[in-house]
Amino acid sequence: MTRGIPEDVAAINKEIRSFLDTKHSNGSAIGRAIGVYAFFDYDEEPIYVGQTEEGLRSRIGRHMTNQRTDAVAMNVLDPFEVAYIEVWPIKFGKVKTDDEKTALQALLNAIEYTVFQKVLKASKLQAVLNEKDISPTDEVDLPNSYKARIVPENIFFSRKHPDIRIARRASTIARLAQVISERSVSLGLRRTLLTQARRLEALAEERFNGFTGVIPVEELGEETGEELA
Repeated sequence: MTRGIPEDVAAINKEIRSFLDTKHSNGSAIGRAIGVYAFFDYDEEPIYVGQTEEGLRSRIGRHMTNQRTDAVAMNVLDPFEVAYIEVWPIKFGKVKTDDEKTALQALLNAIEYTVFQKVLKASKLQAVLNEKDISPTDEVDLPNSYKARIVPENIFFSRKHPDIRIARRASTIARLAQVISERSVSLGLRRTLLTQARRLEALAEERFNGFTGVIPVEELGEETGEELA
């Protein structure tokens, strides 16, 4: 019996670890930093923006293994969709005083909001999956960022196939819709459901438009099914 996690998952985890081991200009691994992060899909469409005071490695790891503390939030982001990660590290080491904590939180909020606005403007759908609004602040100059594709090439092109991604998005929507039907949820989560539906529609439309030809008219008594040719 094969033990451990699937090979493709292990390969992606290895790429994530390698990325987060990238050295900052101060010599520390970026994964050890407090900062802001963004996830992008296979078309480099933004899908999530967040901030963390616990360290980028820990927070990103929990996202990518779907171990968020909120069971509802686990249905927002499908780790399978994440092909690129970008991070903005801002601080290494512990925050000691209350004044430092307050200043750091204000900076995190400002960078997160600025990043969110940046990726939102770059999005074809003008939408990101965040279930909660990011508090508005003045936009600030962003620190240096680090970005990498975290899916190895031999896996990337099979996972990028639109039919695979359409199926994944449909499954994510079904799970999220079921949660919404069973609980009293926030308006933000309903917005996320709508955004997921728009993402599914856009990909399905793009896939459909990639084909040429005329859709046949069904004859009486004819069965339709899979084309093998």
